[in-house]
Amino acid sequence: MADTIIRMNGKRVSASPGHSVLDVARKNKIFIPTLCDNPQLKPAGYCRVCLVEDLISGRLITACDTVASSGMDISTESPRVLNARCRMLELILMNHPETCVICEKGNTCELRQLASGYGLALTSEDRIGCLEAIVDANPFIHRDLSKCIGCQICVRACREIQGAEAIEFTGKGLRGRPLVAGGGELSGSACELCGLCVSLCPVGALMERPTSHRGIEDRSAAVICPYCGVGCSLYLEVRDNEIIGVRAGVPGSVNGPSLCVKGRYGLDYVGHTDRLTQALVRKDGELTEVSWEEALDLVAKRLGGIIKKHGPDGVGVLASAKVTNEENYLIQKFARAVIGTNNVDHCARL
Repeated sequence: MADTIIRMNGKRVSASPGHSVLDVARKNKIFIPTLCDNPQLKPAGYCRVCLVEDLISGRLITACDTVASSGMDISTESPRVLNARCRMLELILMNHPETCVICEKGNTCELRQLASGYGLALTSEDRIGCLEAIVDANPFIHRDLSKCIGCQICVRACREIQGAEAIEFTGKGLRGRPLVAGGGELSGSACELCGLCVSLCPVGALMERPTSHRGIEDRSAAVICPYCGVGCSLYLEVRDNEIIGVRAGVPGSVNGPSLCVKGRYGLDYVGHTDRLTQALVRKDGELTEVSWEEALDLVAKRLGGIIKKHGPDGVGVLASAKVTNEENYLIQKFARAVIGTNNVDHCARL
C-alpha cells in the first residue's frame, strides 16, 4: 500500500499505512509528549498528554492511538493543544506526591521533565494526594504506588512482552493502581521478578532496590550477559568502577527490553567481597594463594597422574552455562583431543 500524505504543522509529510500520528511525528523529528506510550507496547492513549489538534475536524485527538489518514491537518503546538496538555499534566500532578527532591527517579522522571518543560509547579494546597504504603515485599522491586500515574505500562509490558500477566490494573482514572491479582504480594504471584515493569516505569512508582541511594552512573558499557547461552545484551551502569545498575535495550539485541531476574539483578557478584580473585591451592590443609602458573602446573600434573593410573576415561569434564559457546567448544575439544575422553557434560542438565 502507498504512503498517505497528511499535513503536520503546515508541512506535507508521508505516513506509512497503519502508523499513528505519533509515529509520523517521531519520523519527522516533531516532538509530541507522552507518558504512557512505549515503542515495545501497543498504543493505549491512557495519559492523554499526547493530544494534538486536527484542524479539519476541529477535534483534539490522542496522537499515540490515532492512525494517520488522508486529509488530516495536524497541529502539535496550537494554543488549544498546549492548554489541554497543561491541564492533563496538572491533573496528574495534583495526585502526585511532592517528593521530587528525595525520589530515587530524580531528573530521569518523565513526569518531572514534562512539568518543567511546560512551566508547571503546583503548591501543596493544589494537591489532592493519594498516599499509598511503600511496599518492599521482595529483594528487587521497591513499590511506591502513591507516585503511580495510571499509565499502565507495567501491566501492559508484563502481559504483552513478558507474558506473565502477574499484575492487573484495578480502579479507574488517576485513582487506578497496578496490583497483584487478589491483592497479594509479588513474591506470591506469577511475577518472575524480571524487572521489565520497573525499567519502563516513567516515574518513581517502581524502582530497583539494589540501586537505591547509589548515585547516578558516570558511564555505561554494552556487554553480553554471562549467565546462560541465550546471549542477551545489556548495559552495565558504572560509577567509580563499580557496577551500580543494569539495563536492557542494546540496539539489535536478541532480548530487546527484556532480561531475566539473574541478568538484571544478579551481576553484583562482580564486585562482591566473597569473590575469588586469586588462584588457591591447598597446602598443609589450608587454602593458600598462588600464581596462576603454579595452579595450572598442579592441575596438569594431577590430570596426568589420573590418566596414567586410570586411563583417559578416568577423567570427566563439566562445562559451564556461564561461559560463551566458543569457550564450551574449546572445553569439549580439550576433553576429546587432549585428554582422550568423551566424558563431557554441562551444568545446565543437572
